[in-house]
Amino acid sequence: MFRYSIIFIWFVLSGSVFGNTLTVCPNCEIKTIKEAIEQAEPFDTIRVQKDVYKEHEIIIDKPLTLIGIDYPTIDGEHLGEIIQVQSDSVTIDGFIIKNVNRSFTKDNAAVRMVHSEQFLIQNLILENVYFGIYLQKSNRGIIRNNNISAIGKTEAGSGNGIHLWHCNNVLIDGNEMQGMRDGIYFEFADSSTIRNNHSHDNIRYGLHFMFSNHDVYHDNIFERNGAGVAVMFSKHIDMHQNRFRENWGPSSYGLLLKEINDAEIFDNIFEKNTIGINVEGTNRVTYRRNNFQENGWAIRVRGACYENLYTENNFLYNSFNLSYNSNLNDNQFIHNYWSDYAGYDLDRDGIGDVPYRPVNLFSYIVNRSPEAIVLLRSLFMDIIDFSERVSPIFTPDKLIDPEPLMKMVK
Repeated sequence: MFRYSIIFIWFVLSGSVFGNTLTVCPNCEIKTIKEAIEQAEPFDTIRVQKDVYKEHEIIIDKPLTLIGIDYPTIDGEHLGEIIQVQSDSVTIDGFIIKNVNRSFTKDNAAVRMVHSEQFLIQNLILENVYFGIYLQKSNRGIIRNNNISAIGKTEAGSGNGIHLWHCNNVLIDGNEMQGMRDGIYFEFADSSTIRNNHSHDNIRYGLHFMFSNHDVYHDNIFERNGAGVAVMFSKHIDMHQNRFRENWGPSSYGLLLKEINDAEIFDNIFEKNTIGINVEGTNRVTYRRNNFQENGWAIRVRGACYENLYTENNFLYNSFNLSYNSNLNDNQFIHNYWSDYAGYDLDRDGIGDVPYRPVNLFSYIVNRSPEAIVLLRSLFMDIIDFSERVSPIFTPDKLIDPEPLMKMVK
């Protein structure tokens, strides 16, 4: 957090001490944004008065502060990319930017940062865009309080709301993304923070990141996306106090973890998803104080998962708490609360005296034959589940919570 404060102070000082101010309006001497950029000196401030400016391919190639007064509109008229920044120390603040050209050969964006450092992009309303804000090998910047939307119908015809490629030390704070392919997309983006964002009703993922390490994601809401959030091929990830809800579909989930190592996932809420967390190839991940509520599957483990710890989580009224595709277990479940736990606590220490088996036989059967789901809640399934608990044959014998909690974790 300290490094982002330093960046912001630097923006304020550079804009107020060193530069002159140019004004753009229909009745001013300077009538277009391109003209103002051409006339400006490094570290000048350009103030754009409220109006509609039909411009595209705007190139910012020097340190500038571009400020919209009362939200002027930049209309790209579907002719190409709208703003491209090719300089360090650029601020873009307070515009409506709309109508980015869709292309199957070029990732046109409303705002693209290319090899930029120490940038600030905030208070933008991006409408009917292809890509929203695209960062390309750009570092140490802030993307804050932007609203990004599109009306794409297919993945191929849509871009991402906020897209980072080969970036470091970026803060993404307080943005809203909807109608995009992915709300937020990271690829080779390290040491960055995503917080207080609302990513919803996107075609594919609310958040999608790959090969991105040492990142922090907290206090975000991901809801009603095609497949929730996907986290792949990354390590040292911290995800806490996020909410994953109402991500429904035949292959949907709140959170997908694939090839993830050494991560912390805690204090999150997984509510009303087809699958709360879908896990494959994860190692040394700690799941702590998460709420899994009213999901189809709370956690679905697909294999190659070792040395993971699940503790102090609440499993509340899920159709299946845990699905496992192996009869071997190298993960630890301890001190979790299970709403369907039927044991007792004779010594009143808050811990059940009977171990809890989170994998039932029916979840094992459905995992191999999905059509068997039609037998959910049947008396026959209840009988064979009880038999499996008494004498496990198909489900992992050692997969138990030896000390289940009697009360929910607050």
